[in-house]
Amino acid sequence: MTMDIARPSRKKEIRRRRILYGLAGAAGLILITFFVFSLEPAVREVERSSVWIGTVARGEMLRKVRGSGTLVPEEIRWIAAETNGQVESIDVDPGADVEPETIILELSNPEVEQAAEDAKLKLRAAEAQYLDLKVRLESQLLDQQANLARVRADFESAKLEAEARQRLYAEGLAPEIELKKANLAAEQLTTRFEIEQQRMKKSAESADAQLAAERARVEQQRALWELRARQLDSLRVRAGIAGVLQQVPVEEGQRVTPGINLARVARPDKLKAEVRINETQAKDVQIGQTAEIDTRNGKIPGRVTRIDPAVQQGTVTVDVALIGELPKGARPDLSVDGTIELERLEDVLYFQRPAYGQPDSTIGLFKINSETGRACLTQVQLGRTSVNEVELVGGLEQGDAVILSDSSQWDDANCIRLVG
Repeated sequence: MTMDIARPSRKKEIRRRRILYGLAGAAGLILITFFVFSLEPAVREVERSSVWIGTVARGEMLRKVRGSGTLVPEEIRWIAAETNGQVESIDVDPGADVEPETIILELSNPEVEQAAEDAKLKLRAAEAQYLDLKVRLESQLLDQQANLARVRADFESAKLEAEARQRLYAEGLAPEIELKKANLAAEQLTTRFEIEQQRMKKSAESADAQLAAERARVEQQRALWELRARQLDSLRVRAGIAGVLQQVPVEEGQRVTPGINLARVARPDKLKAEVRINETQAKDVQIGQTAEIDTRNGKIPGRVTRIDPAVQQGTVTVDVALIGELPKGARPDLSVDGTIELERLEDVLYFQRPAYGQPDSTIGLFKINSETGRACLTQVQLGRTSVNEVELVGGLEQGDAVILSDSSQWDDANCIRLVG
């Protein structure tokens, strides 16, 4: 029978080995963990040709704003109906050239025609009555003048008689009584002559007043006749200006009322641009600033002449007067692009405007290290903006290159590597 003999040294050796293996394993695990943490994270690679890169420069920056718009005539004439009527005929089609006296369409209204005839007859009657009154008053004035002439003759005769009696009395050849009679007769005729003169003056003033009143009535009838005649003439609708007939928004047989637009005529040789500028950019636009209008068939210089005070659908309409000859194909309602020069900034840092970012804001851009090809996110302070450029306030220096295209796809990365 065999018996196991206990060996304490053997147990201690096994325990010692287990402890050594455990320590070695723990040390290995620590080394592996340290190695893993010491590795740099993998950097996303991006094709250089797929991004838009800009470089910070220093110098003059021209601030501009841009908007779309249309060419519109400077002179547009809407022709409205002056009276009720019915469209009898349309003589000119839209698109035709017209002169001021060109008849575009004709209306009919029997009441207007009758009113014009009545006004004409009343004017003739008033003129005839005025002439009759004038003749009668002139006849009365002639009678007054004849009577005044007789009194004047008697007055002169009595005056001469009194002077003769005075000489005879002074020589003792005539009695005193005859001298007194002659002087009395002269005094009476003097008073009568003065009265007739005053009567003549009053008669002339009365005649002038009566004629003035009658003339006023004649002029009143003439004004009424001219109004009726103008209304009658307005039934034949004329262009009023030389230009192109653009619209005739009525049809034959249609009844119209005063104020309804019958036609629109425009001067195609005098155009202006109406440019719609974003309301956030329009605050810097001022009257007199220079502009450039692109018709896609040529560019025309211009000048801002009016800024609409109202905002419509997020834009402000700016009128630009065109300077110089219009390019071929320029016509009303043509779509155009307009660029307005706001100001020139001297000696500033600037770069091409990125895909996002508002004026006077801070945005994140990927700054490129030319040596390593890595681009890391950098906070950049923007200043004033233009159409294609933006002022740099801080975060970059002259010569720095940055990625300007949309980088939202790399929001989870602080750095990327450009390849290719």
